[in-house]
Amino acid sequence: MTRRIKDMTRSIKTILIAVAAIAAIAIGIWLVQATRETTVAIGSDESIDITPEQIESIKDIGQWEFLSVADEELVDTVRRGFLSSDRLSRIYYGTMRLGVDMQAISPEWFSTSGDSIILTLPAIGLLDTDFIDEARTKSFHESGRWSGEDREALYLRARQKMTQHGLTPENIRFAQQNGETQVRHMMQSLGYRHVSIRWQEQLP
Repeated sequence: MTRRIKDMTRSIKTILIAVAAIAAIAIGIWLVQATRETTVAIGSDESIDITPEQIESIKDIGQWEFLSVADEELVDTVRRGFLSSDRLSRIYYGTMRLGVDMQAISPEWFSTSGDSIILTLPAIGLLDTDFIDEARTKSFHESGRWSGEDREALYLRARQKMTQHGLTPENIRFAQQNGETQVRHMMQSLGYRHVSIRWQEQLP
């Protein structure tokens, strides 16, 4: 009787050892498969889902402002007479908005390769030529009689002087730097790690 109990005990131990070994093998296989699945999932996250059509839709932004420049100009004109001279002096205020018009980009304005993108943007320019705030225009000195054409000519001179002071090489470079920062941030948020930006030549 005692021998039978010993034999049964040995059999049970053998069965338990076998079950434990099978369980260990099964767990090992499951861990390997789980590791492979995790690796594949991480690799798929590196792909960029944005399509060329979605990049093209960025053109719908229209005018993209990168810098604003406030200016004031004193402009005058003198009309000399035989006995006296008439004078008209006015102070003009305006804010020029420098940036790009996305509708003016070239047909092939971007190219992509993996997580890299190269963009060619229009030259920096004035987004609006009617930047003088006529409501703030002040008469500094006025003597004699002046027509509407005379006042319009003075207005055009003020706008020309402001444009010269606003579209300086320094302001254009500053606007480009701001533009590159904004565009690069947008593209990186879409998944592009390497963003290269080029500018079309500035027209005279």
